[in-house]
Amino acid sequence: MIVDSLEPITLIGGGPLPTADLAEALTIAQTCVAADGGAKAALKYGIVPDAVIGDFDSITPDILAQIPPARLHKISEQNSTDFDKAMRYITAPVVIAVGFAGGRVDHQLAAFHTLLRYPDRPCIIVGAQEIVFHCPSHIALPIDPDQIVSLFPMTPVTGRSTGLQWPIDGLDFAPDTFVGTSNHSTGPIELWMDGPGMLCILPRQYLRAVTRALVSQG
Repeated sequence: MIVDSLEPITLIGGGPLPTADLAEALTIAQTCVAADGGAKAALKYGIVPDAVIGDFDSITPDILAQIPPARLHKISEQNSTDFDKAMRYITAPVVIAVGFAGGRVDHQLAAFHTLLRYPDRPCIIVGAQEIVFHCPSHIALPIDPDQIVSLFPMTPVTGRSTGLQWPIDGLDFAPDTFVGTSNHSTGPIELWMDGPGMLCILPRQYLRAVTRALVSQG
């Protein structure tokens, strides 16, 4: 591992990064890691990342010069995204990922693929209005009534739920046949998944609650 932390970590990507996203993430996870071009965004906000991980194809020499060499970790391969490279070498209770949503659609899809690829490494992608995370085998969340709860399968998967207007028990989810967008909460929810592959999309206001729930999984 390049980064091995007992506390949550903020991971900065090279995509659009509103000030509010980074500020909120850092109140939850003070340790800051940049995925390649995310180093430029970090420095823009006066933050020298604790580590920079990537193939460095999006970092100019002037950016590299502002970061201590011991914090630079070049992964010289082009078969994965910088988000994938970072997640591969980070161990933490949860990663709060900012700068990975709101830009190119293909980049966002690749980020969702990475969530699926590392189901044992909890990560929350922060968007402008929503958060996205890979469902563990069980999670309980203190959601208020009448909140949108979307479940999107990346692979065939089944599960059970409480607290949803339309329970998922007995449903066969798959990306090409049945998805669970725009469900609604009736109050606190619990989800049980029979295997990996389900992404959960919630309103952004539940970032802290989801972080606490994922940390408790450890």
